[in-house]
Amino acid sequence: MNPEQQRLLEKAERSLQAATELNQKGFAEFAASRGYYAMFYVATAFLEGEGLAYSKHSAVIAAFGEKFARPQRVPREFHRYLIDAERTRLRGDYNTDPNITEADADLIIQRTIEILNFAKANVDSLPPQF
Repeated sequence: MNPEQQRLLEKAERSLQAATELNQKGFAEFAASRGYYAMFYVATAFLEGEGLAYSKHSAVIAAFGEKFARPQRVPREFHRYLIDAERTRLRGDYNTDPNITEADADLIIQRTIEILNFAKANVDSLPPQF
């Protein structure tokens, strides 16, 4: 794992912790946002390992799907988790009545834990893309 990947995964862990605490305190829409960002940092860490960097969220999400999920270097559902979490984040960040529940945020948090644990165990040992 290179130093930037390490920093990204550490940032993901902090964002996940913030999401958990926000959700426990009744701030589901903000918890969902932090959960998404934790997933986003993990996806960015995987791309960093390939020497890839993008300035747009949509580009990171698309590249993560193309380079990692589609060829099944990571479980395919991780890409769907990221897409769904971004949609929820956008509602939470931009709608005045986002209708995001504690259960919605908890689902994002649980999925983030799954992705982060996978990344910590496998970011250095993924098979190459063909």
